[in-house]
Amino acid sequence: MEDTVAQTVRVRFDIAYDGTGFHGWARQPGLRTVQGVLETALETILREPVTLTVAGRTDAGVHARGQVAHADLSAQAVATLRDRAGRCPGTVLRTRLAGVLSREYRAAMAAARSSTSGTAANTAGANNAAAPAGTGAAVRLNVPRGVSDVVVRQVRKVPADFDARFSALAREYTYRVCTGPADPLRRHDVLWWGEEPLDVAAMNAAARGLLGTHDFLSYCKPREGATTIRTLQRLDVVELGGGAGQQLLIHARADAFCHSMVRTLVGALLRVGSGARDIEWPWRRLAECNRTGEVVVAPAHPLTLENVIYPEPEGYAQRAQQARQRRDECC
Repeated sequence: MEDTVAQTVRVRFDIAYDGTGFHGWARQPGLRTVQGVLETALETILREPVTLTVAGRTDAGVHARGQVAHADLSAQAVATLRDRAGRCPGTVLRTRLAGVLSREYRAAMAAARSSTSGTAANTAGANNAAAPAGTGAAVRLNVPRGVSDVVVRQVRKVPADFDARFSALAREYTYRVCTGPADPLRRHDVLWWGEEPLDVAAMNAAARGLLGTHDFLSYCKPREGATTIRTLQRLDVVELGGGAGQQLLIHARADAFCHSMVRTLVGALLRVGSGARDIEWPWRRLAECNRTGEVVVAPAHPLTLENVIYPEPEGYAQRAQQARQRRDECC
């Protein structure tokens, strides 16, 4: 076992992606996913199986600017990452990934354009996945060379006890909402609410009552046998200047989020901001601690994973142990 560990290198990947063209992060047979595309690209370059462990398993349509994943690569594969310029293996791998991912993206878009049904179409790339529904005949894009909807921003060696998921102290998300005339250039990352303004003060008042450590069962889709207790560290609405109507940025930060938790929290705040519910309604929903009441899940496309926060390297193992213990606790 010690020989096996010594022959592997743990590598951290910092990733950004436009979630519009993906069926979420997690690999799914026959579907184009971020994990599937990245693992296939890595396997093409390294010529060995690669499994990524990710900080946040984003849903279909959700974007990421600061996603983090790790993988254990063989020392032999890492040794092949050399070039004549003498660059470090991480830089070489990131450069090669950019080329492979660009070709995959062009293949995926070509397959989407060739679809006449408007439903999922098989890509011609090595991933052999399907483009998301609705990107068929409606998609008519001129795809420039060298671009992709997923970018690996940094590749670096990390200690063996770093875990992209369990070593994380917190995840930070933003959610964009605008009122007034819709901007077609922002259709993939903004929720256009309509002409009526939202009451930002009421939304922030409601948000403050949700902060802290609670059982968020009312605000998530629970995983069987796992806890839904989370510590919500930040939830607020910032009104940005410029443009017609309101431009709102909702910030959410927690030690971790349950499935659909951010979007359900946003949905509750939007109900308050529109006047459909009073300020204390989200608090009552929290106290009910069940999924049988009214649940409002906001659309996925305005949600972005902005950042994942980690301790200093000497704290990786301890934080991972704490997180595993807490996540495995039964509700």
